[in-house]
This record gives sequence, C-alpha cells and structure tokens, in this order.
Amino acid sequence: MPERERQAALVAAVRALRRRERTVAEMHSWLIERYAEEGVVDDVISELIAVGELDDDRFAHAFAADKRELSGWGSERIEAALNERGLERSLAESASSEDPEDQLERAVGLLATRPGALEEEAERARALAFLTRRGYDYELAYDAILRARREATAA
Repeated sequence: MPERERQAALVAAVRALRRRERTVAEMHSWLIERYAEEGVVDDVISELIAVGELDDDRFAHAFAADKRELSGWGSERIEAALNERGLERSLAESASSEDPEDQLERAVGLLATRPGALEEEAERARALAFLTRRGYDYELAYDAILRARREATAA
C-alpha cells in the first residue's frame, strides 16, 4: 500500500470529520468512494479509531441527545436512524434508550406547542399520529395526550 495514498486518505478523512462527525460505517463508505483500495481504507479507519477521531459510541450518544433536544424525537425514531447509519443494533438501542418519564414529559411539551385543543377525537388522532411519527411508541404517545389534556383542563 503506497504511503502517499494512505496519507492523502487520512488527511481527507480528518477534514471530513471536522465538518461532520460520522460513524465507522459512514466513514468507510465515504473513503471507499474516494480511495478504492480496501486496504488503505481499513488502515485509515483503524488509525482514526486508535487516536479517538472516530468513535461510534460517542457519535451514537451525541446524535441521540441532539435529536431528543433539538428535534423532539422519541427513542424509536432515534434507534432507527442510528441503525440506518450503520451502528450495531445493541449500540443504537443503548444510545436511544431513555427514562420513560423524561420521554413522556418531552412528548407532552411537544403537544403544548401544537395549536388546537385535545378535546375532539380528530385532534387527539392527529396528535397521536404526530407523536408516533416522531418516534414515540403508541402507548407513551397516548399517555402524553391524556396528560396534556389534563394539564390543559387544569390551567
């Protein structure tokens, strides 16, 4: 394996990681598109992992936290997105797991930002669909609707 090609791939990979953090699988695909030799790609990825530039665990937990806080995603959607990015199922599941009460509070908060009362069946059905699209499981979404409705009535 030519050292010049390995160095070029390493520099390009570090630059790519400075722009956007990636999973090992994403970096592998990215490098294969640019540097066809599998040996070079494997060597570069091994080096990036060894120096801590590429870390699937760190990526998974940061991604999950961002999606929870910035996008209001639930555990199911986060886990699916992590799996799509090439992470192992167990890591995706671990990073996306969250205390059910925290998840319920976030879902209730999302409902509070939506217009419309939850008194009518049609509005509750729309709210349920909204939360399940965001990755909240059906039962938690239903509980969130009930809580949001109680809180709105009490206010």
